[in-house]
Amino acid sequence: MKISYTDRVLHFKQPAGTSRGVYTTHHSYYVRIEQDGVVGIGECSVLPDLSSDTMPAKRYEQILNKVCGFVEKTGGIPYEMLRPYPSILFGFETAFAQMDAKGSTALFDTPFSRGEEGITINGLVWMGTFEEMYARMEEKLKAGFRCVKLKIGAIDWQKEIALIKHIRQYFSRDQIELRVDANGGFTPENAMSRLEELSRYDIHSIEQPIRQHQWREMARLCRESPLPIALDEELIGVNQPDMKRRLLEEIRPAYIVLKPSLHGGMMGTREWISLAQERGIGSWITSALESNIGLNAVAQLCADVYGPGITMPQGLGTGLLYTDNIDMPLEIRGDKLWTIQNEHHVAE
Repeated sequence: MKISYTDRVLHFKQPAGTSRGVYTTHHSYYVRIEQDGVVGIGECSVLPDLSSDTMPAKRYEQILNKVCGFVEKTGGIPYEMLRPYPSILFGFETAFAQMDAKGSTALFDTPFSRGEEGITINGLVWMGTFEEMYARMEEKLKAGFRCVKLKIGAIDWQKEIALIKHIRQYFSRDQIELRVDANGGFTPENAMSRLEELSRYDIHSIEQPIRQHQWREMARLCRESPLPIALDEELIGVNQPDMKRRLLEEIRPAYIVLKPSLHGGMMGTREWISLAQERGIGSWITSALESNIGLNAVAQLCADVYGPGITMPQGLGTGLLYTDNIDMPLEIRGDKLWTIQNEHHVAE
């Protein structure tokens, strides 16, 4: 077994704004495993100041080198050792899944991987000025999306509410499902009043209204909010099953939103979903600004975890973000992500 890695900087077509700042580039590492002529490639991708394994590049590469050596020696993934490094775990899980699939990018045998069924996805409208967000919203609607997620919490609150009100004047809940993601942009003091304002406009859910690590405040919001709350950043760094159970039982969100690169790789994502289902908590899966290599792995996992006929829109529309993305057999048609049949090639 030969293992190596490379890295690459991807460039956004337009700046991607969140309440934590604006992304213009994204740096990823690509693990390559080869054995008996079969190649598997996985993406190790972190989000600066967000991922639990964010660290200086030199330190990250030292850990990556160490893991490559361990896997080369043992022939397997050290799952427990990698719980604190979800992006690295996800990269190795992806590469091994491709090896198991004999080099195909169809990582699991599902109707999605066979090109028989698409996965419904939401359109994503990044933060920007009122005019920019409105134009992006119109673009998503014209493209055929029935569920749109708005990033909020960075520009003037009254302008964001005005945008949502304007959308609802023209499109009912039956026509467009609206999700909002505050990325922790509200405070415990103003969150409830903002949730009440949002609830007037038939919003499906809000992701992470306040910053993570405020369990008592978040639990209160989940109890009292007129709007279903989904946790996202709150799950980062919660890597052990016992802690996951405790978080879900104390906060009791309506949903959890899972990004394998952030939330424990494929193994951790499956754990979260299982624990949430046991407690009647819904979930969906999204990508975390990976290139198409990571996006494909997230989509393949999503199809495998939730099974055929996924009705909950997933967050898998990030393949169009970059000017220099990596070619993969993925295609968005309307509001669904599809695998292109007969093109399950190895991304070199």
